[in-house]
Parts: sequence; C-alpha cells; structure tokens
Amino acid sequence: MWWWLATPIALVRAPIDPADKLECVSYAPFRGEQTPLNSTAIIPAEQIAADMAQLAQISKCVRTYSIDNGLDQVPELAGKVGLKVLQGVWLGSNRLKNLAQIAGVVDLTKRYPNVITGVVVGNEVLLRGEMTAADLVGNIRSVKAQVGRMPVTYADVWEFWLKNRELYDAVDFVTIHILPYWEDIPIRAKHAASHVDSIRKRVAVAFPGKEILIGETGWPSAGRMRDGALPSRDNQARVVSEILDLAKREGFRVNLIEAYDQPWKRDLEGTVGGYWGLYDADARALKYPAGVPISNYPAWKLHMGLGLGLSVLVFLTGMLTLRRKPWTPRFSAWLTVAVSATVAGALLGVAVDKLLYESYGTGRWIQWGALLAAAVLSPLLCAYATMSGRSLPTFLELLGPRPYQNRSFTTVLLGLILIVTALIAAQTALGFVFDPRYRDFPFAALTMAVVPFAGLMTVNRRAEGTRPIAEATFAGLLVASLVYIGFNEGPDNWQSLWTCAIYLLFAITLWRARAAQIQG
Repeated sequence: MWWWLATPIALVRAPIDPADKLECVSYAPFRGEQTPLNSTAIIPAEQIAADMAQLAQISKCVRTYSIDNGLDQVPELAGKVGLKVLQGVWLGSNRLKNLAQIAGVVDLTKRYPNVITGVVVGNEVLLRGEMTAADLVGNIRSVKAQVGRMPVTYADVWEFWLKNRELYDAVDFVTIHILPYWEDIPIRAKHAASHVDSIRKRVAVAFPGKEILIGETGWPSAGRMRDGALPSRDNQARVVSEILDLAKREGFRVNLIEAYDQPWKRDLEGTVGGYWGLYDADARALKYPAGVPISNYPAWKLHMGLGLGLSVLVFLTGMLTLRRKPWTPRFSAWLTVAVSATVAGALLGVAVDKLLYESYGTGRWIQWGALLAAAVLSPLLCAYATMSGRSLPTFLELLGPRPYQNRSFTTVLLGLILIVTALIAAQTALGFVFDPRYRDFPFAALTMAVVPFAGLMTVNRRAEGTRPIAEATFAGLLVASLVYIGFNEGPDNWQSLWTCAIYLLFAITLWRARAAQIQG
C-alpha cells in the first residue's frame, strides 16, 4: 500500500526551475506565530531580506498586497537582489485606512520607480463586499493620477470582473484570480490547467485590447477535499507545472499564489488555507526542487515501519491474552484481531501525517492528538477484550450509577477511549453539517478507532440488557449527520464518503450496545 501511495509522479516540467524563473509569485513574510491579523506586528527587515534573496533564485518578481506589517520595506529589499515588485494597495471599508495605504504606495512608486512595475489597487474588495464598484473606480483613478505612467490594475476573482465591467476603462491591464480548487464547482487537479486557460480566454473576449494577467493561481498541498478537488503534494506540483507550461506555450503572464506557506491563514480558511506555498513555512525549504521525485509521502518508509510495529503489537496483545486465559477462541475472534491490526497498521502513517498537517493551535492539537491516541489504543485494548471474552463497555459502566459500574482498569480505559471517539465523531459530524467549508475529514484516525469497536461488538456482543440512551443518541446524531454530509459534499469527494461510512459503522456499533447491571 505504501509503495503505491508514495509513488512519485512524472511532470511535463519541474514546478520550480531556477533555470526558468517564474514571472511573479505572491509574497507574505509571516512565519510561525506571526500574523497580519495583529496590526501592530512589524516583520524585521532581516527576515524579509532573507526571503527576497531566496525568491530571487526562482522568480523575477514578487507581488505584495499591502504596506502594513513592514511590507513597505519590500521594494527596497527586493531591488537589492534584482527582483521587481507588483505593489499592492490594500483597500477595505475604512476610508481613512484606504487613504493611508494609497499615500504610502504612491510614495513607494516615486522612491523605487525601477523596482515597482505596477500597482494593484485593491484585492478582492468586491468579493468581500467592502466597497462598491463606483468607489473602487474612484480609488483607481486617484492612484493613476498620482503615479504617472506606472501601470495600474485591480485584482479580483474572474467572475467579479465580468459582473463589474465598468472597471475595464479605469485600469491599464486586467488582473484576474483563477483558483480551480475554490471555484463554486471545484475543478479536479488534472483539469485545472485547462480550466485556467479557458477562463483566461473567456475574460480576454470580454475585455479586448488589454493584457489579462492571472494575478493568482495555484493549488494547495494539504487540506480537505472539495468535490473531486484533492489538495496534495503531487497535485500541487502537477497543477503548477502544467499551468506554467501552458503559460509559456501560449505567451501569457502568471503570478502564482504563493511563495511561502502561511500558517496564519488556517485561522480563516482551515488547513487548506495554510498550504498554497512553493516553500514550507518554517524551514523555508522548496517543496519541489528540480530533479527530485515528487511524492505525497516522502517519509513513507518511516510510516510503513510504524504501521507494521503497531500491527505486530495488536497480534501480540491477542496472543499474550490467550496465554493468561487459556481457551480456544472462535475463528471470528482471530479474524477481528487480524482486521483491526491490518487497518491500524495501514492507516497509522496517514493518521500521523494528517495530525502534523491539520493541527494548528492548542485546541486542534489536543483534539486530533486525542483522536490519534484513541486510534492507537483502540485496536490494542479491543484485541485484549476480544481474546478474553469481554464485551465493549457502555458509557453507563464508566459514568453511570453504581449498579452499572465496572471498575476494572481495562474496562475503564476502553470506555474512556470509546467516549473520546464518540465525542470527537459527534463534534466533527455536527461541524460538517453547520460549518463545513474549512473542516478536515478525520477518516484515517477515526477508522483506526472505530473498526476495532465494531469488531468487538460483533464477536462479544452482550446478549441481554437495555439499550443505553446515550449510545442511542450518539448513533441517531451520526446517522442524521452523515445523510446530510453525503448529500452536501457530493459523490466525488472520497474523503467525505469514507468518513460517512465510518460514521455509519460507529452508529451501528453504538446502537447495538446493551447495558447490564453489574452484580456485587
């Protein structure tokens, strides 16, 4: 399995080739805990200078979006290493801040006329609904009047150009954003380049006589699927490679989003928002060096080793349990242990990889860390319970009144893992119902945890007792949620379908639970 998952892909051209530099790339300097959401944060010149020196090796130009947080230093530092700058003016609903941005950028164009090649007056301000088209045109004309012959444009998602055609006369060239992943109907990675080209040609027909610059395009390397659009390392490399190859053959300019992964965007856009970069955020390492094979799991051998180790531990747990309680288990018991061990071993590396990419902030680390811990412990404890003839404990045995309580250590621990899994499953399911856009699908770790529960419930199900209200409630919630999730996410999203299948398996497992009073 790991050999298949980690198989590198072949590309038309290297995504990033120092011998064939990019036309331009979006730049934001933020690292670690740095964020533009903190208006007082100023990025040191030394940090920006290091980035400029690195980006000069792969690109001719950087695009900025504002002059806040120390970004006003970019033109000077970019010029020192031979980079040009497509300078952004950040516009919003605050008129005073808009005037300050415009004044600052006008000053930069006068100080660095040989570095700044154009001014982008506003970025997706119409998309955000923070300004009318008429006000935007007024701001564009104001900047044009102050920067002389410097080319001026506005940047927005391509649909908003078609909806606001009055912008055409105000700009020197048209800057459109085409992000196939974020389209209302998401585009698969293999069709992304052709989609970008078709949209560019469509906009060119609507706005003849002026250059159409693709101001943002690219693909995320991690995050949740949208329909058939899958963020991954190899998909990002493929999309970037094919778009650049197309741009070179057909002679149009492209600005890639973006230079560096931006962790702070995950607060706004979920995991996927933080992984559009050509370089990673912390090590500042190029994701796709020319000549190096591109794999979704570059550390697959380590992941495979960890999985094999967990599988062996699950089997050893079952065998050692038999030595302490000698009896001849049914074939179904061994089959249950084998399935749990295989599933856990196969998915451990995927679950760890998802934990590392999807955990941002203390709360998310605790949540996904707890689910991964449950995923690792569940097959081990269920193997012990299966071979010792014990049934899956109910919530009542852990939290209920004394007649229902079972205080054996293994029962309590297995019950805690069951509760943790149920709570996280319910929380994520409700999240996909009420606020799904930026949420990740926990299919790997959830599968590792749920499959052993289902196996134990099948092999050693308690025959008598009442159906607990808590388990029945969780089961009903999961079933109701998965019906909506499956419909909302669509049939092309395998992450969603997988997650819904595990929700269903877990719901059936919880529904079959029976509580019995503990005697003595």
